[in-house]
Amino acid sequence: MKAELPAVTLPGGRQVPALGLGTWHMGEGYASPDEEVASLRAGLDLGMTVIDTAEMYADGGAEEVVGEAIRGRRDEVFLVSKVLPYNASRAGTIAACEASLKRLGTDHIELYLLHWRGRYPLAETVEAFETLKAQGKIGAWGVSNFDEPDMKELLGAAEPSRPAANQVLYNLARRGIEFDLLRWSQVQGIPIMAYSPLDEGRLIGHPALEEIGLVHNASSAQVALAFLLTKAGVIAIPKSGSPERVRENLRAAEIRLTSEDLRLLDAAFPPPTRKRPLEMI
Repeated sequence: MKAELPAVTLPGGRQVPALGLGTWHMGEGYASPDEEVASLRAGLDLGMTVIDTAEMYADGGAEEVVGEAIRGRRDEVFLVSKVLPYNASRAGTIAACEASLKRLGTDHIELYLLHWRGRYPLAETVEAFETLKAQGKIGAWGVSNFDEPDMKELLGAAEPSRPAANQVLYNLARRGIEFDLLRWSQVQGIPIMAYSPLDEGRLIGHPALEEIGLVHNASSAQVALAFLLTKAGVIAIPKSGSPERVRENLRAAEIRLTSEDLRLLDAAFPPPTRKRPLEMI
């Protein structure tokens, strides 16, 4: 039985789970491919149907892991992948997408992102994205690692088209986007995809998270994910190398953080009081 997960509405009206599956570092040999595939399939079984990957991850190896995981289950998946900025010319974007499709074993990607800004004009990359949409190879396009000024420039370059999402580094330890980008995105109706929601594991075991977890019979990781699930328009995409960890992550959706919990989190991880450069890892 699939869990009831909070949902985020994308531009165009499609709803996706607010808790998905990341694949950064998959395909690199840290875990067996079979275990990584099993982790993704476990997430699908639980209703975590957003799978995020990229041509950069393991030089395409992560996309191959995803391709194996979704074999026979393609209709269940909201698939996200990314083009590297040095491939993001008009012709290069189309070629990169076609290579990703081949590795993924599919004929379409639901959401295709520019991984970060590079030397090619945004209008040129958007033109390629729109061509891929017209060809049915992608359903929507977006960006990653774009700050608020970048997003405003993008809207001008893309008009009348609009991005469907912006994927950025966001977690309790890295709350800089709360000063401006998060609220701006919420007003614009452009979802934020939060990568590294556990700060690459550094949040696990944090005393403040452990303390709150005791109240909710939850782990520090589950509390950290539950915090992101309180934010409107945010999709968290933790990477998990085992089915057991995926099941643990799902428990975050059941936690209802109180105002006192949020106060303790603010004390341990102060929200920003000024503009900060957008963080990336």
